[in-house]
Parts: sequence; C-alpha cells; structure tokens
Amino acid sequence: MTFNQIQYFQKVARLENYHQAAEELYISQPSLSRAIASLETELGVFLFEKKGRGVVLTKAGRLFLEYAERILAECDAATAKMQELATGSGKIDIGYVFPLAGHYIPHKVKKFLELPENKKVVFNFFQNHTSAISKKVKMGELDVGFGGCMEGDEFETFPVVDQEMVIITPKEHPLSERKSIPVTELGNYPIIGYDRDSWMGTHSQFFYKKYNIEPDIIVECPDEYNIVALVKENFGIAFLPKTDILDDEGIIIHSIEDVEIVHQIFMFWMKNRYHLPAVERFIQYMKQQAQEENDSKNALKIYLKDIFN
Repeated sequence: MTFNQIQYFQKVARLENYHQAAEELYISQPSLSRAIASLETELGVFLFEKKGRGVVLTKAGRLFLEYAERILAECDAATAKMQELATGSGKIDIGYVFPLAGHYIPHKVKKFLELPENKKVVFNFFQNHTSAISKKVKMGELDVGFGGCMEGDEFETFPVVDQEMVIITPKEHPLSERKSIPVTELGNYPIIGYDRDSWMGTHSQFFYKKYNIEPDIIVECPDEYNIVALVKENFGIAFLPKTDILDDEGIIIHSIEDVEIVHQIFMFWMKNRYHLPAVERFIQYMKQQAQEENDSKNALKIYLKDIFN
C-alpha cells in the first residue's frame, strides 16, 4: 500500500466517479483503475461497486475510508508542523550545569525569545553535570549543552562564560578578614570539594597537584549549592567558580593571590548533525552574546581546563 493509493482511493470515494477523480488527480483513468485494483488485491476486499456511470463504496470501503481519512489528516498535520519548524518555530532542548541555572540561562533564553523571529520557539531544560549532559547530546536527546570543556572530535565547542576561581570561607574563619588568599592556604584547612568524577572534581584535583597542594577534602558535593551550604555552616572552605550562587551573607569570597585562575563554561553540540533553524539561530545568538561580553584571552590568566595531571 502506498500513500498515492490512499489519496487515489479517497478522491474516488468522494467523487464516486473514476473519470472525474482521474482528472483532478492529473493521471489517466486506466492508471487510477489499476492503482485501486492493486489496493483491493492487497487488502483482500472490494472497496467499490458500480452504480450507474459511477461507483459507490462497499461496506469494507466505508470502513477503510475512515482509516484513510485519519491517515491523510495526520500526514497533512505532520507536513504543516514541519513547515512551521522550517520557518522558525520548534522546540530547543538544552542542558546546562547547575551554576548557570540561577541567572545566566534564564536571562539568555528570555532575551532570545524576545526577538521577533523566535516568538513561537519553546525550550526544554535539563540540569546536571557535564558528563550527563554530553551523553544526552550524543544520543540526540539534547540539541545543545553548556558545561566544562568537551574533548574529542565529535563535539563542536564554543566558550561562552569566563568565571574567576575564588576561595570561599565562613564568616567566622581565620582567613575571613583577608581580601585575597594564596592558593597554598587550601592545604591548611578542611576542603568542601566536588564529586571526584565530575568535570570540576577532576580538574580541581589537577589544580591541587600542579600547585603541590595536599587538600583535606572532607566532603564531596554534586554542585555549588551544597558546597556553599556546608561552608556557611563552618564545615570547611572551598575552591570554586565565582557565580551568583555565592551571593550569600553567610560566606566570604576571596580572590586568589598572585594568579588569576579562570573556569570557562562551554557551549557544545554534535558535529555534522542536522539542527532545526531555531536551534541554529540559538547557537549563533549565544556565540554573538559571548563574543560581546567576554574579554579577549589574557595571557596572564590560567584556564582551569588547561591544567592537567
């Protein structure tokens, strides 16, 4: 059974005349007759019976018409939806790490949706670690991810956010009065760290080794929210990116003395994968925003992604 056969059947059923149906379908009447006969053979029933100079549906034909109408209506709906997507609407599925949830992603998405061409675009959000996000991007469940730097040839990547690495302490702490702190102090107090299997957990360990620090990591946390909460309760200090999550009166933020260490957040997506026009517009929009906001790469900065064991 072909799509054309279903269309031909519907046209004959509506007009009850092969000659008129053939004219409207722009095919010859013999071709139309053969197509319907082939369909009847495949279905094992007669769909039409002669009546005067025309035809009428049999009982089986009337039942089959119900299914044919639904099939053709669904095809029309699918075509209309695809045309709608092609002209700019559609759903964009993005994943991002926890520090971007408070302001960055909501703000950027809102500004993107305010553009006239994006009025009909909708977003679906997923929050997790970089590794979990990248798996979903690979599987096609997400169009774009935001997280740590992705290695390998399968991803396209673009840096979108530079975050200064800082040390946070409780308000009542021996280091609390100091504006900046040497990195070596991280070896002198209990540390609230990241899950060791996360991107930040792995690269923090590379950082400690590079600076010959032996951290006393007493707790490993999945995200910055948990780290801040534990530091606030005086469990220890922490080394993490400076984000709006740190706007908490219960902690003190300290810059790192004598060196500027930066954590970059990257946008990443699969190479050579087709994207809807709306997704492509979002990628280009985020690139433009990042280029306008971020400073050029400073030779004095040390990027956390570039520190290896």
